[in-house]
Amino acid sequence: MRVGVDHAIYALRNLVERCFNKPKNARRVTTRYDNTAESFLEFVDITSIRICIYHLST
Repeated sequence: MRVGVDHAIYALRNLVERCFNKPKNARRVTTRYDNTAESFLEFVDITSIRICIYHLST
């Protein structure tokens, strides 16, 4: 028996998953080289800004 899929919810879920996977391409974020939580979060911010700028320029 097949279960129906709400395509709108699935599209939003896919969008959220892709947003979380983008920063993982930055090796420093994935491996957590930073010693403090503050410096880690700052690098996550920098990576997020870099991703936004990239997508706005294309």
